[in-house]
Amino acid sequence: MPQPGSPPYEDETASERIRRLGHELFDRVRARGTAINYPFPDPITLRSFSLGEVAEILGVSGSYLRQLSLDGLGPTPELGTAGRRSYTLRQINELRAYLASARPKEALKFFPRRRKGEKLQIISVGYGSASTTTAFYLVQGLALQGFRVLAVDLDPNGSLSEMFGYFSSVIPVHNASMYAAIRYDERRANIRTVIRPTHFDGLDLVPGTIELGHFERECSRRYHSEGLRYPDASARMVSVLKEVEGDYDVIVIAGASESGFLAAGAFEAATGVLVTVHPQLDDIASTAMFLGLFSHSVSLIEKAGRSVNYDFIKFLVTRHEPRDVSEQEAVALLRDSLGDDLLTASVWESGAIRQARLKNQSLYELSAGDVGRSAYEQAMETLNSTNAEVMDIICEVWGRPPIYASQASRSTTAGKAKSPSRRLSK
Repeated sequence: MPQPGSPPYEDETASERIRRLGHELFDRVRARGTAINYPFPDPITLRSFSLGEVAEILGVSGSYLRQLSLDGLGPTPELGTAGRRSYTLRQINELRAYLASARPKEALKFFPRRRKGEKLQIISVGYGSASTTTAFYLVQGLALQGFRVLAVDLDPNGSLSEMFGYFSSVIPVHNASMYAAIRYDERRANIRTVIRPTHFDGLDLVPGTIELGHFERECSRRYHSEGLRYPDASARMVSVLKEVEGDYDVIVIAGASESGFLAAGAFEAATGVLVTVHPQLDDIASTAMFLGLFSHSVSLIEKAGRSVNYDFIKFLVTRHEPRDVSEQEAVALLRDSLGDDLLTASVWESGAIRQARLKNQSLYELSAGDVGRSAYEQAMETLNSTNAEVMDIICEVWGRPPIYASQASRSTTAGKAKSPSRRLSK
């Protein structure tokens, strides 16, 4: 406390001064009328989709949807200027349920949720260039196609969470991440207590927070104090995800350090792994080193007596500049080495994706006019083609015929699966 007559704050310690300045900054921002709701976001809404966009997403004609609306079948769209119809994502999912009922032979196309006997797919998006962005667009793409999706952010900095407006790394939070469900003490909680909704209907999130760093340190301590025997950290991850197995079709895990205990948990829980790689030789070498760490983590799990079996391990080229000769050669090297384990589609380097990130949104949340139509459509081509391949892999695991890659190849603004060579020859 300052002495009588002394200047305010003269006797502050360094920590007190820093804390006071932080409080003052927050108070001044609040005084300007800005709502602050950390670690959880202020309400975010997803735009509505035009009738044409909905037709492409569902794989039906616009005239068919228009007639459904006129006949009073399915959800009632919002009517805009000149009678233009638009649908929310929730209404799109209602349309899916209606179409699956009305056209049962095409039920899987319209309503792709898991059926009895089809196992939950858990995809770990591994180390690599743009891995967080890849996970971000994958979970949103899955949700747009009608899957029930859970995104799990294992990054203590909450990189994926921030893309959904959850700035959970800004201030201390308690039991607000996967840490709550897998911690070792009496405060361990059910995973459902940390699952948060997003503005995408059917897509939930387990945020990443700084608490995850505590778990890594605790696991390291236990690992060394127990004579270097592998701890049960990854088994705990498997166990907690089983608690919500009936709630989702796909779980996507992102953000874990490639060599940490959380990463081991993601690797053991996963039914499939997606590794992103930038087509430059140094990045390919880095990917090769990651595979060594990946192999070591899996071998430790196996030595602990637990088997690890993946439905797939796939590689995705990201930030690809297809006109760059050196990158063309790098992709050829990857294709020669990895064969069918390398996805056919690649995600091109895109100013539109960067612009969307600066707006704290994805391209799925924006329209072409927000970033420029040409750049938007080109970026959507590569994103949707990539997501379509992953969804077809999921279908294959479930014993279903592939439909998404062919659907993407027929679409326009929702994504054209053209090959780079055809594109560049124009």
